[in-house]
Parts: sequence; structure tokens; C-alpha cells
Amino acid sequence: MRVIAVDGKQLGVIPLTEALNLARQYQVDLVEIAATATPPVCRLVDFGKYRYEQAKKEKESKKRQNASTVKEVQLSPRIDPHDLGIKVSHAIDFLCEDMKVKVALKFRGREMAHTEVGFQVINNFLAKIAPFGHPDFPPKLIGRGINVMISPLPRNKRAKNPRQLADGTVPVLTEKVHVPDEPDDEDEDEEITDSAGGNPEPAAPPAPEKPANGFGDTPFTALDIKG
Repeated sequence: MRVIAVDGKQLGVIPLTEALNLARQYQVDLVEIAATATPPVCRLVDFGKYRYEQAKKEKESKKRQNASTVKEVQLSPRIDPHDLGIKVSHAIDFLCEDMKVKVALKFRGREMAHTEVGFQVINNFLAKIAPFGHPDFPPKLIGRGINVMISPLPRNKRAKNPRQLADGTVPVLTEKVHVPDEPDDEDEDEEITDSAGGNPEPAAPPAPEKPANGFGDTPFTALDIKG
């Protein structure tokens, strides 16, 4: 196999046993970096340091890739404050991942008569994401909408994502669904199901007891009948 020394110098093609002895001598690892080559290429290197350098290169590559990624956030002049907060959270997530954000606000119908309302929404949005990004140019009215491009601030000047957890991850926004508690079996009313398998019907109330004198619930019940 072809072996590369710790300092990057070519050691030529040597047997595997000799390469392993060199790794023990320098107290490093023998790492295969080109298995498909003929002969295979190995390098004498500290494997922990090697993995760290590879991870650093991948991170830098991903950073450059995200820098060219543009995410779009759409707004409306009559957007609800809660919905605006969700849009702001999404934009902050994108900016903290070194992505650009394009904000587009569209007018519909007679909303074009009050474009100042749209500019107020855009300016409010920009004020909320100011610690994380800055607009590349002032908001512009183009056609029936307002557009603005936002670039992330440098990492040393950018605020930390408020939704970021201790492990560095950001949870996904989900809606909570309230499920009512199921009643206990002891508290449920007794039900009767018909033979056709339809909806259960409540149990019939017990029949009232008839008085001993034979009269029902009438004004004459309290009279004492003599034989």
C-alpha cells in the first residue's frame, strides 16, 4: 500500500506490516483514505484529530452552501399578530442557519388603496428580526406586493436563537391538541343497545310505585275510603 507520513510526505509503497510498525513508532493510527486506488492509499495520522478536521471541513462546506440558499416568507396586510409571530420564528430559524430570507407581502383587491398598512407590517417584521439579520435594501413596492431581502448577521454579532435547545437543536413548531379525559366506568350511566346495533339508548326510568288504595297520583289519593 502507498503510505503518507504524518507531515504529508510520501513514503512510497510498503507492506502492511511495515506501515503498522511505523504507526506504532509514531503513536498514531493508520487510516485508509483511498480504498479504490491501486495500490490503496493510507495515511499516518491521529484518528481523533483527523475526524475533527473532516467535520470542520464539512461544516464550512455546509455553511457556504446555506449562504446561497434563499427562503421565502409570505405576509399579508391583514395578518393576525399570532401568525406574524410564527412567521418571525421561521425567519429567525433560517437566519440562524446562515440562510437568506425573502419577505413578500401581497395586496389583494382594494388593499392596494392602503399600501401604507403593508409597509407597517413589513417594518414591524424587520424590527423583530433585527438582532438576527438586516435588509439588503429598503422595502420596495413592486407591482401588487412589497419585497425585501434579509441577510443573516455575522455569527459574532448575531443573537442566539431563542428557541435553540441546550444540544443546539431547534424544536419544530407543533400545535397542541386537547384531548378530554375519559369518564370512569363507575360514573357512566347504564346503556342499552338495540338489536340492530344502532346507537345506545338510555335505560328506562323505573316505574312509579302504585299506592295500596288503587288510585294513582290524584287529589283523591289522600282520602280514606271506608267500606
